[in-house]
Amino acid sequence: MAGSTDLTTYWSSALNLRAGLRRLARMGRQEAFLAELAPRHLRWILRDWPVWTGAAQRPPLAPWRTWLLLGGRGAGKTRAGAEWLHGLVVGDRHFAGDPAGRVALVGETYGDARAVMIEGESGLLAVARRGERPDWNPSLRRLYWPRRGVVGQVFSASDPEGLRGSQFGAAWCDEIAKWAHPDETWDMLQFCLRLGSDPRRLATTTPKPLALLRRLIADAATMVTRSPTGDNAANLAPGFLDHLFARYGGTRLGRQELDGEIVEDREDALWKRAAIEAARRPAPADLARIVVGVDPPAGTGPGAACGIVAAGLDADGRCHVLADRTVERATPLAWASAAVALYRRLGADAIVAEVNQGGDMVRQLIAQVDTGVAVRAVRARRGKWLRAEPVAALYEQGRVVHCGRFAELEDEMCAFGLDGLAAGRSPDRLDALVWAVTDLVLARQAEPRVRGL
Repeated sequence: MAGSTDLTTYWSSALNLRAGLRRLARMGRQEAFLAELAPRHLRWILRDWPVWTGAAQRPPLAPWRTWLLLGGRGAGKTRAGAEWLHGLVVGDRHFAGDPAGRVALVGETYGDARAVMIEGESGLLAVARRGERPDWNPSLRRLYWPRRGVVGQVFSASDPEGLRGSQFGAAWCDEIAKWAHPDETWDMLQFCLRLGSDPRRLATTTPKPLALLRRLIADAATMVTRSPTGDNAANLAPGFLDHLFARYGGTRLGRQELDGEIVEDREDALWKRAAIEAARRPAPADLARIVVGVDPPAGTGPGAACGIVAAGLDADGRCHVLADRTVERATPLAWASAAVALYRRLGADAIVAEVNQGGDMVRQLIAQVDTGVAVRAVRARRGKWLRAEPVAALYEQGRVVHCGRFAELEDEMCAFGLDGLAAGRSPDRLDALVWAVTDLVLARQAEPRVRGL
């Protein structure tokens, strides 16, 4: 990496100043020291990111093409991303690189990119130094640094094809573990990073056990830093960490969301990720039957979701999971509309809906959207584990495959144990999957038949 010796010296100086300020703080003399500084020197210290940054938030000094920053919630990932990209654009000496006039910002959605990466409290507009603030045009989804002549274009991971035709010298990708199409979006971005002498990308995310993350970590050109939420405690609300660690400390969810760990399969889970990966197939052209499984929510409050999963059966009796269109915090009419839309798009034969929570209301809601939809009502008479166990057995037998990647559904499957999901969450997507597969395969096996027919 060009200038690595200068960078090492610069960062060493910044860290020495940081260590000195911390020593003064422990002695109770930091405030007095800062008060004696000239205003311009005080502004310089308070605004100098390298002085205040944590170890995981500093760009690696070793050569890298991809910097993967894995962190817990509130660990300072966004600030690190914004500081890196801004420093790269304005030519700060502690952020070596060549933006080549164009940089990309890729968020989970356009709304997330705008609210977090650009306009957020730790976003690009907030971290910009005086005279270096970019012009932001939301309608064009474009940033422009007039003094540097650099353009930043915003993209959504929900639309990988939107990257096609673009080219950049650097990219900042936020929350890649939440992207709807992680592999497709990441791969499409790589074709765009072809400007300048050293095109690079930074990915900031709270991790999940995704194939993309495993692939990046295994890549020799990737440098990984990890930042647990606790490392940023000084910048979080009082009591925030105590409350979360009391509830989630030591759990899989806590290890992922607070410690920034990639948590693999739960030991007692009914499904394993490796088996799901091995059973991924393209959708067949012809399916004998298609159904949409629906698990209605008990309410519309935070965390309430309506599971909507479609599956089809081929002529050989193999079940193909086709889509997960689960909606969260939706009104009854909204989730019914989502289920009917999937039914119509796939040309399904029926919607299989659990009616424990709504009884006839579920039928009425769907009829209100479309009277021509066939609805098969099912009622849960056994616990979720007992209902899911036979479906898991079908997976083990190779009789169920996934036609695509369904990250959130697969997360639920591989985190579902004897006691359900962590923190008492409801496995809405998994329930919808179970209803669909049960109707296609298991319910048919249980039907009485006349011998010889």
